[in-house]
Amino acid sequence: MNKILVANRGEIAVRIIKSLQKMGITTVAVYSEADRNAIHVKLADEAYLLGPAPSNQSYLLGDKIIDIAKKNNVNGIHPGYGFLSENAEFAKKVTDSGIIFIGPEPESISLMGSKLAAKETVSKYDIPLIPGTDKAIDNIDEAKEIAEKIGFPILIKASAGGGGKGMRVVENKNEFEAQLKMAINEAKSAFGDGSVFIEKYIGSPRHIEIQILADKYGNTVYLNERECSIQRRHQKVIEEAPSAIVTPDLRKQLGKAAVYVAKSCNYVGAGTVEFLMDENLNFYFLEMNTRLQVEHPVTEFTTGIDLVEEQIRIARGEKLRYNQEDIELKGHAIELRVYAEDPENNFLPSIGNLQQYIEPAGKNIRVDSGFEEGMDIPIYYDPMISKLIVYGKDRKHAISLMRKAINGYKIKGIQTTLAFGEFVMKHKAFINGNFDTNFVKYYFTKEKIKENKMQNSKIAALFALNDFLKQLTVVREPVHDKGNWH
Repeated sequence: MNKILVANRGEIAVRIIKSLQKMGITTVAVYSEADRNAIHVKLADEAYLLGPAPSNQSYLLGDKIIDIAKKNNVNGIHPGYGFLSENAEFAKKVTDSGIIFIGPEPESISLMGSKLAAKETVSKYDIPLIPGTDKAIDNIDEAKEIAEKIGFPILIKASAGGGGKGMRVVENKNEFEAQLKMAINEAKSAFGDGSVFIEKYIGSPRHIEIQILADKYGNTVYLNERECSIQRRHQKVIEEAPSAIVTPDLRKQLGKAAVYVAKSCNYVGAGTVEFLMDENLNFYFLEMNTRLQVEHPVTEFTTGIDLVEEQIRIARGEKLRYNQEDIELKGHAIELRVYAEDPENNFLPSIGNLQQYIEPAGKNIRVDSGFEEGMDIPIYYDPMISKLIVYGKDRKHAISLMRKAINGYKIKGIQTTLAFGEFVMKHKAFINGNFDTNFVKYYFTKEKIKENKMQNSKIAALFALNDFLKQLTVVREPVHDKGNWH
């Protein structure tokens, strides 16, 4: 492959283009009218307009993307994440058109895209599964009986779901039917598929995931774990690698299970197997994401492996360059997703103009960004501005560096999740590694953010006062105007 189209936008498009350029591959960008002046458009060798701003008129137009690729002699299409990245039909059309889809086979995408099908597939291996139904609910009374056997609380989940949509926690049988109807309606609205199933609700889980790489010759390796438990609305905000609670032995168990999941669906490429872990460190298969993950940079920092480059190598038929023994784990990395959201207003999107935008810089600080100063944050897409990733010799060092890097940002015109990130980095539960997916529910309030801001303002004022007082004590030599006298 010597020419690749990136079927995405924002920071992930920029990030992919940079790896492609490093490999000497010609890059092609596509863009909507809202992204005409976006960084990924400027960075690519070629760029082509898809259509108006809404994604269903631009980035979701699979046939148009393929047509652009064919007309411009593109060899491969990289879907990034989101949009068409887990669309099996798009992957098949790309392949059928004679272009390489940089991702798994359409069958693997389809299989892992259905949570019920995925559970059935991996059940053939010795992989722990959360107790629940093995098929979509079609009889409410029967489902209610199963729920009682499992024991409340239970979780209703959309089979085609993601991002917390089509998900309902049910505390008792009296509210089961109402919650079930809401979950089905939400699933239909979000995914066009109202199939839902039930599982035992694990009340205080950790969200642990394993990055895998698999080639076309049956070789699969795992690149250790990522901790993704700091979430809001069931969506991740802060990720780290490795997890503070995963031991070397547990890491091997998780890695082995993840490799089995990949082999169960004949997986090829980079993928992520997600697990829930209870307070006793028992883990259960959750799902597999058949694409690059938002949080992949923390794995890159701790293994030294460029995951996008590996995706390209695998897609063009190369064997994996690593055995499991070659995969190292060095240091600690943390990522903060910098969203244009207001933590003081329930993390609602904060749309506006980036009147000021200065990113932090320094050793072991990485910023993956899709925006620059003066740009507008469009309402049509995910509100992520950038990802801030830091790397330290250990977890304590990484937390310290993250706090420093957060304060290195200068953003005006919108609200962001930077203040939330700072709050987390200072919280003793996070520092001690004693947290789960309920962190926001248990510890976070908008008042805490305001209190944090006031403390920062006081500290800044004290520093300014200290500098002023120092200046007063400096003895200066008086300057005399001697005119023309000598």
